[in-house]
Amino acid sequence: MILQALKEYYDRKAVEGTIAKKGWIRGGIDFLIILDDFGNYQGIIDLREPEGRKKISHPMDVPNIGNQSLKHSNSGKDANLLWDNASFIFGLGDKGDLRLESMIKAIDQWLNLPKDTSILAVRNFLEQGLKNRSIFEPLLSHREYGELFKDGSVKISFSISKKNHIVFESKEVGDALLKGCDNEKEGKERTVTGTCLVTGEKNVPIERTHTVIKGVWGAQSSGACIVSFNKDKVAFESFGKEQSNNAPVNKSVAGEYVKSLNHLLQSDQCIHIGDASTVFWSEKKTKFESDFSSLFSEPHKDDPGQGTRKIKALFDSVNNGAFVNDEGTSRFYILGLAPNAARIAIRFWQVGTVAEFSQKIKTHFDDLAIVKPQKEPEYYSLWRLLVNIATQDKSENIPPNVAGDLMRSILTGSPYPATLLQSALRRIHSDTENRVKPVRAALIKAYLNRYHRIHINPNHKELLMSLDVSQPSIGYQLGRLFATLEKIQEEANPGLNATIRERFYGAACASPASVFSNLLRLKNHHLAKMKSKGRVVNFERLLAENIGKFPKGDNGFFDFPAQLDLHEQGRFAIGYYHQRQDLFTKKDDLNSSK
Repeated sequence: MILQALKEYYDRKAVEGTIAKKGWIRGGIDFLIILDDFGNYQGIIDLREPEGRKKISHPMDVPNIGNQSLKHSNSGKDANLLWDNASFIFGLGDKGDLRLESMIKAIDQWLNLPKDTSILAVRNFLEQGLKNRSIFEPLLSHREYGELFKDGSVKISFSISKKNHIVFESKEVGDALLKGCDNEKEGKERTVTGTCLVTGEKNVPIERTHTVIKGVWGAQSSGACIVSFNKDKVAFESFGKEQSNNAPVNKSVAGEYVKSLNHLLQSDQCIHIGDASTVFWSEKKTKFESDFSSLFSEPHKDDPGQGTRKIKALFDSVNNGAFVNDEGTSRFYILGLAPNAARIAIRFWQVGTVAEFSQKIKTHFDDLAIVKPQKEPEYYSLWRLLVNIATQDKSENIPPNVAGDLMRSILTGSPYPATLLQSALRRIHSDTENRVKPVRAALIKAYLNRYHRIHINPNHKELLMSLDVSQPSIGYQLGRLFATLEKIQEEANPGLNATIRERFYGAACASPASVFSNLLRLKNHHLAKMKSKGRVVNFERLLAENIGKFPKGDNGFFDFPAQLDLHEQGRFAIGYYHQRQDLFTKKDDLNSSK
């Protein structure tokens, strides 16, 4: 299903002309060597483009013979056709002769007896260099580019003086690539034919080793594969089938799905969250496809309101039925990839319609809605949610698998992963300075409400956006009490460096009985220090209202619970956060008393 959807995406982009056609691959060239009609060196053209302080290759489609990737093996025999890195062009290193011979052999194999004089000029240049390396000396000693060429990594191709095209753009090259995409490279075993699992075609040549995929966050820079079999005589190599013959895919289809995925990974249709690289596309061009990344990514510095506008537009489209009436029935695909040694792991794969996904994403943002200071973002990106539950608030410390599990929950409407709540509470306990940030409170509220929306409990009341004095949760009411006691301490001791939040929050949240009795006694001392009697009365009134919500035991008194489970600890955090927000924003007698 995944490969089939990627193949369909390739067909769509090929019609649009925005992806490399058959026999080509998206790559880049740094320099052109200018030759005359006889293959003599004439000059150099620098094609590199500035990007910040660096220069990058000029992007273009380059010949891709035999569906090979942009990386090389260690054989020195896998040169590209009429372009490559400097180590192949100039025959550098221990395998220099092999590399030059491979460059010439690629021309002979794919362009047998070429008629284009430009191709013959390049072959003459390479053949002269193979016989006498002094031919390359003017290039390798070039005062501006010589050191780059000696490094061997820059990409080089050829052009002929007085002709305004790169040699590999010749019609003869294009025709040969279309005709010979199934040709075998030297040393390759006989091509196996079979039924393609993607298209269902029979008796088609099967790709033995699939091209690598680049751009997956954390994977090897040289690339990795989704379809890969590299061990002999193991369970997945049954019935005498070796390598990718165990998952037969037509040669041309194998190249096309890889091109699609590489294209997506290098485009705006890819977001990196935790250890997961997520790509997405629709069966036809849709606005949702272009807006999807803005719904989850951090806002761009040059336009911080872009994401907010896109999310509001999403809400409007769901409410007014635009997606249902227009593009809502279009199928939409979301693929999460994660690195796994030399292979790529499928973290999640979701298929649905634009309307279905847009509704679920709207529900996610509705669940996160909570009262917050004005300086806070109106909507939290996925990265901001995850980084605020990671140790030291660092991206590299985001718990493994949480990103993929969270994304899957959003897209399916299922409960958020339990590790999300655990990580959020753990971070609150360890972050003595900030404790319950707005983003953490929003995440915990969303988790608890979604959990009980699916696991219905008649004794549970949904957590609201702001303070709910009638919330029956004991954890919530204890959180409110803790916030009020902290506020009393702050007002009684202006300029205090540390409050009960730094010292007692963890114990109050996990085992209330161990600290609340002492905190209430300490409260009396703080109230006695206040000069405003009206302020004292208002605080006493708030405390009485709060404590009045606690359930009474058989003896008529309330006993603080010895422990709170994780869900009640989450409600404690929300109660604390809601009460703090209310104390700092309320305009009633409590804040106006003198």
